[in-house]
Amino acid sequence: MINRFKTGLPIETAAIPSENRGLYKDNTVLDINAFPNIMSTNKECIDGLYKFSLSDKAMVFGLGETVRGINKKGWIYESFCADDPNHQEGKRSLYGAHHFIVIKDDKCFGLFIDNPGRVTFDIGYTDRDRLVIKSENPEQYIYLIDGNEPYDIIKQFLRLIGKAYIPPKWAFGFGQSRWGYNSAENVREVVRQHRENHIPIDMVYMDIDYMEGFRDFTVREDNFPDFSAFVREMHEQHIHLVPIIDAGIKEEAGYDIYDEGEEGGFFCKDADGNTFVAAVWPGRSVFPDFMNKESRDWFGSKYKKLIDAGIDGFWNDMNEPALFYTPIRLKKAVDKVNGLSKGNPGIDSFFEISGSVNSLQNSLEDYESFYHKMDDGSVVRHDRVHNLYGMNMTRAAAEKMKEDYPDKEFLLFSRASYIGAHRYGGIWQGDNKSWWSHLKMNVAMTANLNMCGFLFTGADTGGFGDDVTEDLLIRWLSFSIFTPLMRNHSATGTREQEFYRFKDTDTFRHIIGIRYRLLPYIYESYLHAAENYEMLLRPLVFDYPYDERVLDIEDELMLGDRILIAPVVEQNKNGRMVYLPEDMIMVRLTRDAEGRFLEERSEVLAGDNYINVPLSDVVFFLKKGMTLELSEFKEYID
Repeated sequence: MINRFKTGLPIETAAIPSENRGLYKDNTVLDINAFPNIMSTNKECIDGLYKFSLSDKAMVFGLGETVRGINKKGWIYESFCADDPNHQEGKRSLYGAHHFIVIKDDKCFGLFIDNPGRVTFDIGYTDRDRLVIKSENPEQYIYLIDGNEPYDIIKQFLRLIGKAYIPPKWAFGFGQSRWGYNSAENVREVVRQHRENHIPIDMVYMDIDYMEGFRDFTVREDNFPDFSAFVREMHEQHIHLVPIIDAGIKEEAGYDIYDEGEEGGFFCKDADGNTFVAAVWPGRSVFPDFMNKESRDWFGSKYKKLIDAGIDGFWNDMNEPALFYTPIRLKKAVDKVNGLSKGNPGIDSFFEISGSVNSLQNSLEDYESFYHKMDDGSVVRHDRVHNLYGMNMTRAAAEKMKEDYPDKEFLLFSRASYIGAHRYGGIWQGDNKSWWSHLKMNVAMTANLNMCGFLFTGADTGGFGDDVTEDLLIRWLSFSIFTPLMRNHSATGTREQEFYRFKDTDTFRHIIGIRYRLLPYIYESYLHAAENYEMLLRPLVFDYPYDERVLDIEDELMLGDRILIAPVVEQNKNGRMVYLPEDMIMVRLTRDAEGRFLEERSEVLAGDNYINVPLSDVVFFLKKGMTLELSEFKEYID
């Protein structure tokens, strides 16, 4: 059962499709007695402060794209979309804002705080016995979901927010990317190496290097001559090119996208009604007002320039939105640095200098300095609706593509997101690092995002930043073959991490080939989850709620209705302990002495087992009595 309560005059976010209004009871008066374990007064709740008691045994799930594990208890999270590549344990915000949690305690219940501004979840951080939710702007909808177990609540929530995006089948193949593929020859070489080494691949992702001066919807003619012919050439080799599209538009008279947007009034405004300007990759840039339908329709129509060239997939980026600096604050910082640097600056002056520069990027002061014209005609300051920006960029693309190409499927995913964005596309998990801790976090984050509707998700295999090691890349790939979005992506200046560059190319070919052998099961399980409002990848506690042994297990996941996966996520480990909550058969996919693919199935196992997992093997567990047929090895998806 779902109850909706309202405080003030909430901003409509489109998190809940209008056709799903019948799935909840709308309460015009806030009834705090309806909330289990609540400690707040009625006035505190109206002011956006919700306090709940937590027992020692309480577990809290949800929040989607956040640091740490699956049980979110013990930390404080600020849900405010943030362009921050340093995903360390101390971070409070990442790229997505997913204000949905499930509390498993004496009473099990779920909460969705539908608020497009900043919401803080203090889950046993200040006081280990309390959950405190604080909304910066308390005008919001609160959805209270009752249920017997966490997964029951999650399935109600998934039905409430609507069916997940279903990408084209080829999007479940492997994609290779690097910030640095700056020419057609670079891309051809990547494809050639994969084909010659018989490493399956379906996509090459094109980072900002393909653009002319970092201008959206342009292509560098010098390095990508006759782009349409190049796209056709790649299609003939069964390769889909997937270019990046950024949120910021270069401020440059004569650039058609800028001129059209300025003339049509499609960009965000400052307090004086002038077009808001801040810098990103192209330098001084302007930002489409994605809160406004006319602006969304206009921006969405611009993808046609690349679609006409044969492109059928896109990834939207920098859409928190990322702001490097604004001209006004840059001048203030420069003046301050110049003043402080005179004479013999000491330690205090040095910290002021560095602070002035470091605080330029993604400043709250800047987010408070521009405005949106909403669909209802109201004007709202950006920070009040900050979390909707990335979602509405992807919505702009998805809705226009559906309108203009109703019979065509497109791959579409984003960096920033809000609850409801899962209906328009997927998300990848941002600019991670080549760290073992980030592989472990990838496992937890994938499950957390599934709870919030995002089925089509995955992380940059091997890590985006820093230098990967061969063993980390192998172990990461061994997990990534089970996630719907699977790509190897790395930053310029880091070690090149295409699989064919490493000594043990045979192992990479073998493991990525397993993805293609498992693809029928993964694809069918994805469709089933989307159609039935379920999670694809789940922590064991959701499937086995009465087994106390699974409560602390966060590095094993159920995939679909038959498979349990238990990736190795630590360096220099030759295997791991695995707990099996019911009778299962171990499936080991390995190679014989001649390097030929070999599938081995064990006797029935249950309970605690140490499993040896060499780097060259992929091991998972199949429920007893269930069948699983592997397909033939393929180098691309038909």
